[in-house]
Amino acid sequence: MKYEHALQKAIKGRLERAMEMAELFGLFIIGIGTVAAMVHLIWRMMNSDGVSLTDLLLMFLYLEVFAMVGQYLKAGQLPVRFPLYIAMVSIARDLILRAGMNTELHLLASAGAIVLIALGVLMIRYGQYKYPSDTVEQKAEDTK
Repeated sequence: MKYEHALQKAIKGRLERAMEMAELFGLFIIGIGTVAAMVHLIWRMMNSDGVSLTDLLLMFLYLEVFAMVGQYLKAGQLPVRFPLYIAMVSIARDLILRAGMNTELHLLASAGAIVLIALGVLMIRYGQYKYPSDTVEQKAEDTK
């Protein structure tokens, strides 16, 4: 019985380390892919007539992905807000890309989606402030 528990503990430890390595590998792949996409975008901007607003928004999206990866590496968790920020910028970029082809309904739906996502971010922030999951995080925010 004693040895079975030790064996289970050892297997569990190895599986946890394997999962951590898989996460790090995935983050590395995401980082490399983002760097490659950003380099490609910069190369395309340098070889074109100029820089458009959609190019800048796309670069902002890449930076948000980097911020997500960095936050995950620092804290070991990913706040839900980062993907929501990316979604808002993506919708705005889509509106700009399709500027001449947007119908009134598409504009209204896109603007409504951005407002709903922004309200979601506000609700999440309020919930984190009002009902913190960690007292250390709450003390750090109170001192700001």
